[in-house]
Order: sequence, then C-alpha cells, then structure tokens
Amino acid sequence: MSDPVILAGNPAELGASFDGDGVNFAVFSENAEALDLCLFDENGTETARLPLPERDGDIWYGRVPGLTPGQHYGFRAHGAFAPKDGHRFNPAKLLLDPYARRLTGHPTWHDALYGGAEAPDTRDSARFMPKCVVEDPSFDWGQRHAAPGTPFEESVIYEAHVKGLTQRFPGVKHPGSFLGLASDPVIDHLVGLGVTAVELLPVHAFLNDRFLVQKGLVNYWGYQTLGFFAPEPRYLGQGGLWEFQYMVARLHAAGIEVILDVVYNHSCEGDGNGPTLSFRGLDNRAYYRLQDDKRHYVNDTGTGNTLDLEHPMVLRMVMDSLRYWATTMGVDGFRFDLCATLGRGATGFDSNSAFFKAVRQDPVLSNKKLIAEPWDIGPGGYQLGGFPPPFSEWNDKYRDGVRRFWRGDLGHVPVLADRITGSAGLFDHSGRRATSSVNLLTAHDGFTLADTVSYVERHNEANGEDNRDGHGENYSDNFGVEGPTDDEAINAARARRRRNMMATLLLSQGTPMILGGDEIGNSQSGNNNAYAQDNEIGWIDWDSADEEFLAFTRWLIGFRKAHPILRQKRFLHSQPRKVDGVPDLFWWRPDGTEMTRADWTNGHLSVLCAEFRMASGTPRYAQREEAIYLAFNAGEAVQITLPPISEGFRWVRHVDTASPELAAEPVGPELTLAENSVVALVEEPA
Repeated sequence: MSDPVILAGNPAELGASFDGDGVNFAVFSENAEALDLCLFDENGTETARLPLPERDGDIWYGRVPGLTPGQHYGFRAHGAFAPKDGHRFNPAKLLLDPYARRLTGHPTWHDALYGGAEAPDTRDSARFMPKCVVEDPSFDWGQRHAAPGTPFEESVIYEAHVKGLTQRFPGVKHPGSFLGLASDPVIDHLVGLGVTAVELLPVHAFLNDRFLVQKGLVNYWGYQTLGFFAPEPRYLGQGGLWEFQYMVARLHAAGIEVILDVVYNHSCEGDGNGPTLSFRGLDNRAYYRLQDDKRHYVNDTGTGNTLDLEHPMVLRMVMDSLRYWATTMGVDGFRFDLCATLGRGATGFDSNSAFFKAVRQDPVLSNKKLIAEPWDIGPGGYQLGGFPPPFSEWNDKYRDGVRRFWRGDLGHVPVLADRITGSAGLFDHSGRRATSSVNLLTAHDGFTLADTVSYVERHNEANGEDNRDGHGENYSDNFGVEGPTDDEAINAARARRRRNMMATLLLSQGTPMILGGDEIGNSQSGNNNAYAQDNEIGWIDWDSADEEFLAFTRWLIGFRKAHPILRQKRFLHSQPRKVDGVPDLFWWRPDGTEMTRADWTNGHLSVLCAEFRMASGTPRYAQREEAIYLAFNAGEAVQITLPPISEGFRWVRHVDTASPELAAEPVGPELTLAENSVVALVEEPA
C-alpha cells in the first residue's frame, strides 16, 4: 500500500479493528501531547508514520482505508519526559498496542529499548521491537463450541504448561504449541485421567527477561505479560489466532474446560530502570501506581511495578481483555495471579474494590470460573479466605497441612480435619460454597509430588541464582536419601506416600487441582522454581511414566465422581439433618467412640477417622447417598472399630493405599488400618 492516508475513525473500540475496507486504530493516553501510528512491512521496515488525527477524551484514534489483516504496526507517543512528575514519554521508542491481538515475536534486547533515567534516550527502538499485527479474530466454532459448563463441585482441575505438557508427549505432531495441546494423544490422556478442566500457565504474550537471556535461559512460565490480548507467539505454530481457538474447541468437544492463568497485577516493564515497551511510554502515570515520589513505583508484586486498577481506563483494559478471552477466544475461566494486588488501592486490600465489583456485575465474567491466588508481597498481602463470591481460591494451607500430616509432624490431626472438610474456618462465610477452596498438593511453583517425597532441600542450581531462589520450606521428606535411589524399601515408602497424598486430595471436600505430570510421577530433579527451565527440567517426562500411579490416580478420580458425598457445595458441621436427624459429620476414634476435646489436643495423635454424610440443608432433589467413612493413618498399624450401620447396609472398602490392587470388599465390624495408609469405605445395601 503506497502513501496511506489516515482519516477520522471511531473511538468506541480500542486497538486495531478491521472493518472490511480498512482498519480503525484507537489507543488510550491521558497525558500524551500527540500519538503517531507507525506502519511496517513484514521485514520490519517502517513504511509510514501517521499522527492520529482525532481525540475524544483520552482516546486517540483514526482510520486508515485499504489496510487489511496481517498489517504490522506500533505507536509512538509525544509528551513530557519528567520522571519526577511520573511522565516518561519518548517518541524514539516504538510502543506496542495494549490491545494488540497478535505480536510478531519478542523484543531483541538492546539498550535502545530503554527510555532513559533522568533524560530521554534518543535511540530508535523500532528494529529491536516486535510489531503488532492487525487480526480478524472471527472463527467458525460450529457445533464444537458447546462449552462443558462443569459445576465447580464436579470439577477436577489439571494445571499444566502448554509446552511442558506437550513437548515430550509421545505421538504429538506439534509439540510445544496450542495445536500440540489440541492433539488426540494429549486429549485422550486428559479424558482417560478424568480431569474436567486444564488450567494453563500464562498464554498471554510475555517477555524473556534480559537477565535470563544473558544467562542463556528464558522466561518459561510466562509471568511477565507483554500483551493482554495477544497469545504467546512461541505457542503459535503457523501464527494464527485460530490455533488457540481450535485448541479450545477440541478440548470442549472432549468435555474439558479451559482456564487461563492471567497476570493483571503488573506488566513486564519492571521499575524505572526497565525497558519502555508499551504502557510506560503510552502513559506511565496512568497505567502504574506510583509512590509520592513519582520516579518510583509501588511494588506490591515483587516485579518492580503494579498496574493501577483504580484508574478507569486501566480497569477497562483488564475487563476488555477478560471478556475477549471469554468470548472471542472461548475460555471458561481465569486464575488470577497475585489476586490480592487486584483489590489494592491507596488504603490497602479491599474485597469490594473496583475490580471485584466490575467482575461480579459483569454478565459474562461472573458466570465463568474465577480463581484467586490470594496473596501478594505488599502490606497485608495474605488474604486467603477473604475474597468475595463467586471467586474460589488457591488454598496453600491445604498443601502445607496435608504435607505436614503425612510427613509425621506432631499436632496435625486437627489441621487435616479442617482441610478435608473444605477449610470451613476460612471459607464458610458470605454464602460461599465448600468448593471455594481449591485444594492442591503441588503447583508449578514448588516441588512436584514425586519430588515432595524424594527431596528435603531445593536443587535450583540450574537457575543461576546460587540456589537462593524458590521456597525454602517445602514440608517435604526424602526417607533418608536425597533424590533417586535404588533402595526398594525407600521407593516403596515414597510410592505409598504419594498414594496417601493423592487419595487425601481426591477424598477432600473442595475443588481438587492436580499438577500436570504428578499423575505419572514426574520429577524436576529437586528444582522447586523451574520458571526459567524450558528444557528437560521443566518438561514432563512421559517416557518415564509411573503407570501404576497413573492407574491409581485415574481410579481415584473416578471414585470421587461416583460419590456426591465427596464433592458437596455445602459445608459439613456435624449438624443434624432434617431428613433423618442424623448429623452430617462424625469424628471417630479408632475404638469406635466419638472424638473428645482431649483427643483433639493430643499432639501425638496420628490417626484421623471421619464419617461424611450429605450436608445438613441439602435439598431433597439433590443427588444423595448414605455415608462414606475415611481413615487417615500417618503412624503404625491400628485396629479400627467401625461405626454402627443402618439395618440392611454394610461397609464396603473401596480405597486402601496400602493395597491399591484390592477389589471392593465388605468389611467390619473391625478393620486393620495399615501403617501409613488411607482407607475409604462406603455404606452400601447388603
């Protein structure tokens, strides 16, 4: 296209919008003095620089006739360079459109990417910057887009990394990509396992931090967002948005939902010493929360900056991004990284902040799965249990409590009791459901399940930070040998501990989340912070799969799905039920009598026995069953006297981690509970 002209456009839709005969461009800046649209050819050569001719409030816009999808572009912003006032405008820096639907790649690190500290850097950054791409995001979803709509109480979430899951998966033709995740072998595995949703680590376009590149590493996890609307380029094979949409459609057709891990608390631009890539150059003072000295940034995230969601246009960007991924891209929910930050204002965390209000009233987003990571590093940043419905929350107290119980830490029977009943002390308020607790044993951040029973110390030397990074306290155990061993007794004990922990997870009230690879015993060789390990450390090793543990996990998920008592929306509080006057929860001693206060305060107790029934208040129309008896033993073998049972019924053992190969069999009135084991019995008709 030669000599393009720019005409009056439309400020209503931010970003680049193809209308069939041209492209409308609209971008927000409250404090700029002028904005230029820069057009590029596919070789990265700037072919035109067009001042945006119109301004409506703080939205600058214009329309270029004749442009089509595939056009590369960026912006330059003119204004004051006055860090003391919070302004860092520098027209020498090419800026990405915050609403760009696709990027050509990643920045190439060069000092020209930096805008300057106290004076503007005049070097042109364009040749080191990726370019935005005009996209037509329409996609024929057809009949494949029937979203599963799985209720939380029926959900089993599977956290995974797009590349880590698929790179070494046997038979995948497009490993490391959205198309790889959409392939038959991967979907067959997920369906066979029984999970109902995949929760993907960040897929928004993200930055490879300079300090990592200089060490020969990359940002593998993706928690440094470069664009909130653009898919990460490295996961796009041919580069089209349809690849992500196709992945969602394929997973939906298999009955699997897609949840995205999203990072709206900060951007990848870091603090005042970081690069000028987008938000900083467009309007630093509007996009970021700044300290009283406007040179410096509020850093509640630990990454150098914090986005200002109290600003209406920044909040609008976040809401527009969420709706875009929920509608155009078809996803089913979001896990919000450092979600406490999204509720922060000048006075600290507020569960009724502008962000939470906006999401809760939104007719699209309020019906999606919303999961908070309930902390950040700012003052009062730990907010577990403090988020409003319909948010659920990652429950790290569940992780730590279960690990410590099975490690044999004293005094953890009461802790386990609270965790397996949905952590009611944290979540049973404001009409919240028991599914508000997203129960996890492991996640991307920390040891895998296999490493939790194989290592006491972290082994993060490959990260190049002298093993100082990552969690210092993992509540893990190595059974006397650090790492792999040929000792059969140790390996057997580790295998049973994994079965015990997985059984605990899938027998607990709440919403279970499994880390991808845990079902096959995947190890990261003791690395508990593999954020930069785009290699065999971070990728799941499918060739070394523990098929027995995979079968056990698959069977446990099926058992959970078959028993509504294990996945209730209401909390259990030992309250009598109207239907029969029987309490919905009993805590039993091994001798068959009910637990006493002295039992609960006995720090040396290592056995917990519970009888779950349908919760008091459960409607008559809800799915029902009689009772499930659970026993968790972190000590020596013990004789159990089972509770009385209704006439015409019997206890049937379905789960025994000491003998996982056993078929279901009637038991009672006594039962030997093996050392270090979990048992689940179901009250069934005789």
